[in-house]
Amino acid sequence: MACGGAVPLLLLGLFHTGLTGMIQTQQTVMAALGQEALFNCRLTQSKDVLQVTWQRLLPDEEKNLATYNKKFGAKVNPPFQGKVEFESVGLQNCSIVIRKVTTQDESCYRCLFNTYPDGALTARTCLTVYEQYEPVLHVRRSNSSEEPLVSCSATGRPAPAVTLVLPERDLNSSQSNTVWVTNPNGTVTVTATATLSGFHGNGTRVGCEVRLSSGAVRKLFTTIPKDNQSSAAGSEIESGMDEGSFSVTVISVVTAAVVAVVIIVAVVCIILIRKRTKNRQQEDKKKTPVTLKKIDVPLIAQENQQMRHLQHIGLD
Repeated sequence: MACGGAVPLLLLGLFHTGLTGMIQTQQTVMAALGQEALFNCRLTQSKDVLQVTWQRLLPDEEKNLATYNKKFGAKVNPPFQGKVEFESVGLQNCSIVIRKVTTQDESCYRCLFNTYPDGALTARTCLTVYEQYEPVLHVRRSNSSEEPLVSCSATGRPAPAVTLVLPERDLNSSQSNTVWVTNPNGTVTVTATATLSGFHGNGTRVGCEVRLSSGAVRKLFTTIPKDNQSSAAGSEIESGMDEGSFSVTVISVVTAAVVAVVIIVAVVCIILIRKRTKNRQQEDKKKTPVTLKKIDVPLIAQENQQMRHLQHIGLD
């Protein structure tokens, strides 16, 4: 593979010059949990490079991940094969990719150019793995007030920024607050809550915007019903991926229930029909009359009787 061309950055990272002032690389790489992390190092000046080495920097040691040179080509060390791969290879510009990143992959990585006669030129890039889960938007109505209570929760690592979106002009938020809760797995759940003032029950649309430090943004919206009576006091409207997903879920559940009932009724009917047919067959067998066979006297027996009769007459 050639390495001379520019390598597109799939993940966020600010380029900076290495400690030697000779290498351009990303200062920080951010990758979503389970995705890929791309690292690239490029010499800003042409040098006589013998070998390029990629290392992982740990508190107590340095682990060699992969190397490239003209004699032996690209090589990934056995413990990291399948996890680390070369994205592009070259002695002036080289990049690797880490597959399916986990939180255990968070660390700083170093590219090392062994040059002659300048020696080793190095630069460091640090990996940050982030998590983001689907936000949830709630709209509650209390018994004590007609003003709805809107809350939006999002979980991620690092902690996401949660903002309530109120598109209506006459709609304002009061008694708003935000709560952060750290979970055992290191993620943080952020919940923003506000009471809507100026709500007139006119089908108001409210939403939620979630931002991560990676720059990713997710938005979701829901509409408060127009008819106050259509939603009982204390009821809750929940929106997940998008508006209308709740209705689709209800329709799916109802359809599945109807199909299940139809199948059960059909099976019961078939069993009853078979049982009745079997009972009728047994009753018909009991009612069938027994036919007695007529026993015919053999011809030889008749002849013997005639002979005995003649003998009896002769004796007389």
